[in-house]
Order: sequence, then C-alpha cells, then structure tokens
Amino acid sequence: MTDKGEERRGWFVLVYKLPAEPTRLRASVWRKLKAAGAVYLQNGVAALPADAAGERAMRGAVQEVRELGGSGHLLRGEAVGDEVALVGAFGEARDAEYAEVLSKCGDFHAELKKERAARKFTFAELEENEEDLAKLEAWLRKVELRDRFGAPLAQEARAAVLACREDLEAFAASVYEAADHGSAGQAPSGS
Repeated sequence: MTDKGEERRGWFVLVYKLPAEPTRLRASVWRKLKAAGAVYLQNGVAALPADAAGERAMRGAVQEVRELGGSGHLLRGEAVGDEVALVGAFGEARDAEYAEVLSKCGDFHAELKKERAARKFTFAELEENEEDLAKLEAWLRKVELRDRFGAPLAQEARAAVLACREDLEAFAASVYEAADHGSAGQAPSGS
C-alpha cells in the first residue's frame, strides 16, 4: 500500500535486444508480446502486470529472444511514481483494440444491410455471416483476456458484438422465411 492508501501493483518489465536483421525475428517477439497485452515503454522494453499470465508471456518471450540470438532481461517490481500513467497506457492499448472491434461491427451490420437490400436470403450468405460473427466474438474474447484494467470501451464493444448477434438472428429468420416460401436469392419484384 502507498501512503495514500492505494494498492501497488507488481509489474514484469522485459528489456531485450535482437539482431537488426532479419526483421521477422523482432516482429515475432513483438507479435507475441502484443498478443499477451504487453505495452511497449520504448523499443525493446515491454511491460505486463505481474500475474500468472504476465509471467508466462514474459518468460516465454525472454526465452524466444535468447533462442533467436538476442539478449533479454526480465525484471519484476513496482512502478515508482506515476503508475496511473502506466495503467492508462494499458487502457489506451485495449481501447484501440476495442475500437477496431467496434469498426468491424459496423462493417458487419453494413454487410447484412447490403444482403437484405439485394434480398440475398440464402443459407450460403447466412453461413458466411455466421463465420464472420464467430471471428468477431473470438477477437473480442482475446481483447477481453488482455484487458486487465477494464478499458473504457470494453462495455461498448461487448454491446456492439451482442447487437451483431441479434442482427444476424434477424437475418437468419429472413433466410428461413425465404426458404419456406421458395424465394431465397430471388431479386426483388420490379427489377
């Protein structure tokens, strides 16, 4: 506890250096750390909360760095000073991911609107859109796993994906109705 009664968090900080070439080596480590939710404090310096998931990710990353011919040091400690800014950086990183989910939700609704306008009420279209929704839901789950501090856009992203699920259910009802009436995939009358 701090003198202000705030609980201090522990952090893992990975400091590493990899050969400049080939760049795919650095990209591999970067992708794995980003997938774990790490925030880069500067080039070659990444941080994660000191929990079991953070430890697994960081130990795996330092091992990979060494296997790739680089050097790495994993540190565990507390932030001294403005920990709020560090937690804020995690929130900003997750909000950027949630914003991407929100954007894709908009694309999903636009696609269903286009299918409705074209009266493409087919099982093939339904299956394609079910796959797209499954990808959105999986993506949201991955972001939620990385969101250790409750980023501001989390609730909005959850609600948007739920709205996609509801929109798809309505589209499915139209597909079933069209199949029952033998009108699946037919152009609107007057065309």
